Amino acid sequence: MAIVLASSSPRRKMILEMLGAKGLVVIPAQGDEVIPENAGPAMTVEWLSKAKALEVAKKCSQSDVIIAADTIVWLHDRILGKPSDAADAAAMLRELSGNCHEVYTGITVVKDGSVTSVHEVSRVFFRDVSDDEIAGYIATGEPMDKAGAYGAQGIGALFIERIDGDFFNVMGLPVCRLGEMLKKQGVKLL
Repeated sequence: MAIVLASSSPRRKMILEMLGAKGLVVIPAQGDEVIPENAGPAMTVEWLSKAKALEVAKKCSQSDVIIAADTIVWLHDRILGKPSDAADAAAMLRELSGNCHEVYTGITVVKDGSVTSVHEVSRVFFRDVSDDEIAGYIATGEPMDKAGAYGAQGIGALFIERIDGDFFNVMGLPVCRLGEMLKKQGVKLL
């Protein structure tokens, strides 16, 4: 049995390695991210994580444990995805400045034909961030591959006043929820 991460996210891989996942294999999902019409944030992330997990499961052994996740930033009833360029990142960060937003992560675990999908929500409170700080942050390159144009585990932490919920959820893989899911599947990390 291998634990297979259906993601190219270095942060998710790091979290699983930190948890001591033995025999971790990374097989990123390649499919298009098609969201069902009128889906809210919870349904969106569960749907996308399930699609990724099922795609990768086709390439794996029945006994392998497939873990897939999808994370979005939700602000003012819309998704803030990964920025397309520096101007897009600046616009997102200006919107987040001084506001509270939600981070949703959907997780799907596939093992022995069983498919379980759940989601986790964390609330993130940004302080007021100046245009000079935004420009300096974008110049680091950190925001460009992250939903909402920031990383809570990096320099972006300078903008976060507090997080209500799982910190690791904001990084893209809610540890406590994942641990519960794996335990139910008979997968021990401890």
